Amino acid sequence: MTEPTINRREFIKRCTRAGLGVAAAGATGIGFYDSRPPAGESDEPASVLIPDYSRPEIQGKICIARGDERTEIIRQAFAALGGMAKFVQPGERVLIKVNAAFASPPSLGATTHPEMIEAVTALCLEAGAAKVIVTDNPINDPASCFALTGIDAAARRAGAQVVLPRDSLFQRYSLAGGRLIRKWPVLYGPLAQVDRVIGLAPVKDHHRSGASMTLKNWYGLLGGRRNIFHQDVHTIIQELSAMIRPTVVILDGVQAMLTNGPTGGSLSDLKPTGTVVVSTDPVAADAAGAALLNKRPEDLPFIAKAEAVGAGTADYRSIDFTEIQTG
Repeated sequence: MTEPTINRREFIKRCTRAGLGVAAAGATGIGFYDSRPPAGESDEPASVLIPDYSRPEIQGKICIARGDERTEIIRQAFAALGGMAKFVQPGERVLIKVNAAFASPPSLGATTHPEMIEAVTALCLEAGAAKVIVTDNPINDPASCFALTGIDAAARRAGAQVVLPRDSLFQRYSLAGGRLIRKWPVLYGPLAQVDRVIGLAPVKDHHRSGASMTLKNWYGLLGGRRNIFHQDVHTIIQELSAMIRPTVVILDGVQAMLTNGPTGGSLSDLKPTGTVVVSTDPVAADAAGAALLNKRPEDLPFIAKAEAVGAGTADYRSIDFTEIQTG
């Protein structure tokens, strides 16, 4: 997936076409910014379609579960929704898309907590799943990220297969009607192996989008120079919400990163919020999760944009809503 070399003249032409007049951001933002426009990664035709992994019979459900212990919260939340067997049937293969973006310990809250991975994998296997795959395309070195976050060990302990990204697993994909995701490399290999997809994300502040939750989590399926999309972060989240129709999403807000997201780096960035959201509607999940960051859904433009393309509803109390206290 090496990008084509361009000369200075072409670079200037590309920048001009994109109308870039943005000054350099702060030190944190620079690491996520690429001034070249998303012109597609190659002239090769898009080669794959991504199926719909949702279950029509269980659409429009959400459970907000509160407590302190992740394993107990997640078990009771799924029980309140009828059990994991409502989402995963015997013999089905399941992909758990985690957030393993950074090589940091789980205590800092920048990545999916390993306890959640173990708990969700166990529930899938108890429901009769034939295989559970855990994957992500991290920002930092994949092997280091999966190791230092504890995700690799937790997944394997629970009986899941860990799939690290490599070039052969990416295929070019174009979103119908999309403006940004056009002939773009997507981590398609794991998606092609499964029947169901579960998104499992932490609740985090994000310096560009305002929040990183279940919808932003799909960003980790993109390859190539994906940092270019931070120029239009709310639109890329909108397009990701149309690209992936998951079976269910899980938002881990047992601790929320309130400041300095998405990387954090200090325990002072975190606040115990004791909440997990499980939903078949990722827009509803993120709308509910916004409160954990002391925000409203309307403070996060990507929520309304995802709702506009039919990815779900921001009015999470209008769907099949359950609220429980565990412990």
